Amino acid sequence: MAHLIRDKKKLLNRIHRIRGQVDAIERALERDDDDCSGVLQSIAACRGAINGLMAEVIEGHVRFHVIDPDSSPTSDQAKAAQKLIDVVKTYLK
Repeated sequence: MAHLIRDKKKLLNRIHRIRGQVDAIERALERDDDDCSGVLQSIAACRGAINGLMAEVIEGHVRFHVIDPDSSPTSDQAKAAQKLIDVVKTYLK
């Protein structure tokens, strides 16, 4: 949890932006707009924001709970962790 506490403000700001995106989608649906392409684009943007948040939390988890946060960044374990983080970020894009 240390990484969540350390990054609390940044993570909460991301959540606030995501909430704003979801609220915009809700308003668009309530207006009965015929512009479904705009709604779809908003949903995709929201999904991207959620995936970005997920990638950031996973990265913190790996760096602080899976490997020793005090280990050398050139250690085999740190290199393997970075590869995992890179794959997860690529997958979530």
